[in-house]
Amino acid sequence: MSSKRNDYITWDEYFMGVAKLSGMRSKDPNTQVGACIVSEDNKILSMGYNGFPKGCSDDEFPWEREGDPLENKYLYTTHSELNAILNYRGGSLEGAKLYVSLFPCNECAKAIIQSGIKTVVYDEDKYKDTPSVMASKRMFDAAGVRYYQYQRTNREVVLKL
Repeated sequence: MSSKRNDYITWDEYFMGVAKLSGMRSKDPNTQVGACIVSEDNKILSMGYNGFPKGCSDDEFPWEREGDPLENKYLYTTHSELNAILNYRGGSLEGAKLYVSLFPCNECAKAIIQSGIKTVVYDEDKYKDTPSVMASKRMFDAAGVRYYQYQRTNREVVLKL
């Protein structure tokens, strides 16, 4: 009888990989963020990436970050976390885990808490000193949502599509 292989990826590697792959669907020229929601028994429930709402053309809405407030992306884009929550077609997300490539903003934190997600695993936290992320962490702490940074393994995964 042969032994199982030992070089398989961990659950965290797998789900963060799915989140990052989802982020590659984003058309945003500056920031691509992906999210993956997982059940307590490690089943993928939903995925999302940052982009415009359904019916709002990627070619007709602005991708600019500065300038005229009505002509920049911030009024129109939906973040990956909210997209993943809204894309879920099952029942409750109570007790689920969210993998996301960038720490959630305060608006997404509200949706995460309200949806019942109990754990957030994030890759980057480059906005950690902003009021938005500080508010997110404060709300997560108050609501009992656990969060921790994904520990990169630097494993290289190559997909030929």
